[in-house]
Amino acid sequence: MAAGHNIVIIPADRRIEVRVSGQQLAESDRAMRLEETGLPPRYYIPREDVRTELLRPTARKTTCPFKGQASYWPAQVGGELYKNLVWSCERPIPGAGQIAGLMCFYNERVQLTIGEQHQQDRERSSCR
Repeated sequence: MAAGHNIVIIPADRRIEVRVSGQQLAESDRAMRLEETGLPPRYYIPREDVRTELLRPTARKTTCPFKGQASYWPAQVGGELYKNLVWSCERPIPGAGQIAGLMCFYNERVQLTIGEQHQQDRERSSCR
């Protein structure tokens, strides 16, 4: 791991719900929270808790030196395609094994509810 860069993966211990355009894409009580230096917390959700029938395959892949190779899926919701909205590290590098096969959404591109509070509400309340 690069000096000064850190990732921490812990159980979210809260219900996580993901919506796009009012359509639920995921809901889970089994998500993992990944905190990474310089990035907002991300919630990795078991595939069984994601509505994969709304996802479309793509060839897009990226490599992160701290997590490994990620595959991406767009979501088809209400006739609109939301490109590269979801990713997963099927075989993460050592140190990130807890996210293997879990799916993650870009917080800033979805309506993310953590427990009973929307992510946008949490960010506003933390600025006070």
